[in-house]
Parts: sequence; structure tokens; C-alpha cells
Amino acid sequence: MNGYRSRPAGRKTGFWAAVMLVALSAASASAAIVDVDVVSDARGTLPLYRADSRGRADSHRSYVDARKGERYGIRVRNNSGGRIAVVVAVDGRNIISGTMSHLRGDERMYVLPPHESATYEGWRTERDTVNRFYFTEPGDSYAGAFGDRSAMGVIAIAVYREASVPFPTILRDREAPSARPGSEKGAGAGAAAPRSSAPEKRSESAGTGFGEETASPSVTVAFRPEPGAAERHFLKYEWRQTLCRKGIIDCRWSRNRLWDDDDGGYAPYPPGR
Repeated sequence: MNGYRSRPAGRKTGFWAAVMLVALSAASASAAIVDVDVVSDARGTLPLYRADSRGRADSHRSYVDARKGERYGIRVRNNSGGRIAVVVAVDGRNIISGTMSHLRGDERMYVLPPHESATYEGWRTERDTVNRFYFTEPGDSYAGAFGDRSAMGVIAIAVYREASVPFPTILRDREAPSARPGSEKGAGAGAAAPRSSAPEKRSESAGTGFGEETASPSVTVAFRPEPGAAERHFLKYEWRQTLCRKGIIDCRWSRNRLWDDDDGGYAPYPPGR
């Protein structure tokens, strides 16, 4: 099985592959194999509102507050002492191949070394480029462009432990020409999803668009996953008003008695005047 990991960059950038963060302290603090965060370009790490995991110890479910047009990345931190691979699907589409994902071990996946993390910022269209994720309406989403709304608004991650350590670890381009992402893409994965020309009524659902192209170096590595996923994470992102209506976020507001911005700085007339 071929996976992908980042190539070291010569300078710090905002791309997922530029820096692999060491997270040694997180290993002892977290029972989960991985920690998953959604990182907004504008707001930083977004809060997760935990949801019922439906009785499964290996499943983690949360809600995320999405804002239309906001660019974001998916940060995954490996808390274990071994290499792992993650299948990442946004709106039901594998973010490397662009094809419909079922979170299986035979899909394209990213490989993370022990106690390291990476942030995946877009749909991979070539070995060294991705097109950015951004929150949008379903009609403007990447999945929507293929007529697929079966998993709209869901970021899903399946974690696979390594069955054995393959050798050699790094496959050179000349040794594995078919491993290049551009050679085995799903249908249309390298083409930008067209924006809807007709104005769409704002939907309660949110989707992820196919944004601008940006550099994202990677290398191909060999990885043999165990037969089944060790852990699954599901993040359902919604517009804030939808989360308020569902009671996920407490959106009730009351005026602060000592912080009134509406008086203009002057004493108000007394009642009846």
C-alpha cells in the first residue's frame, strides 16, 4: 500500500507539509491513537463540540462551527509510538484520490511517523500541490460537483496501524512510477469543481469547496495497514445558526449589566420622560 508524507521545506510556510510538529507530551495525555483538529486560516484551531459516539469506543464524533468562505486544514497528531496511516475523507471523498471513500485500508492514505503531526489543507491534485479546502454551500462543494451529497458536511478519518515495517521505506519515483498521485486519480480529481452560476438559497448544510492551488510537497512511502481500522473520527461541520437550532451551541445572550454599549456615553432619560 502506498501512502504519502511530507517533504521537509527550506522555510516555514502555511502549507500542511512544511512542518511536522513533534507531540511527545500528547502521547501520555490522550487515550486516542490520534487527535484531530480543524484549523481555520482566520480563527485558528476551532472548538469541537463532542457528540455521542453511539457506544463505540473506537469512534469519536464532534461538531464544528463552520463559516462560509473560510479556508481550513485538518490537523492529525499521532499519539502512538509507531507509524500509522490515515484515510481522510471530506464530504465523503478521499482527499488524495478525490474518489468516493468508504474509509477502507486499500484507499489512498497519509502516513504519520510516531508522535508527529501534519495538517492537510486541500484536495491533492499532484505530488506537490493541493487545492485548498474552504467552507461553502453544497452546490459549490467539490463533492457536489460530482453529484455526491451522500456524506456532505462530514470530515472522516480512519486510522490504520502498521502490520509490518516494509523495506525499503521510501520508494523513489523511478522505482514506483505508478505511485504518483496524478497517475491514479479518481475521475475528475484533478479538475476544479465549477462554481454554481445560479444563486443558491442558503442551505442548512455546509460543504467543502475546491479552492486555489497551493504548494504541498510530499513523498511516497510503503505502508502495509492492518486489516481493519483501529480508530475512526467523524467531525460534522455546520453553520453556526444550525448548531444553535440543534442545541449544540448555547447561543442565548443577555446584556451585561456593567457593559452597555447602547447609551452613547450619556445618561438616559428616566422612565416616562
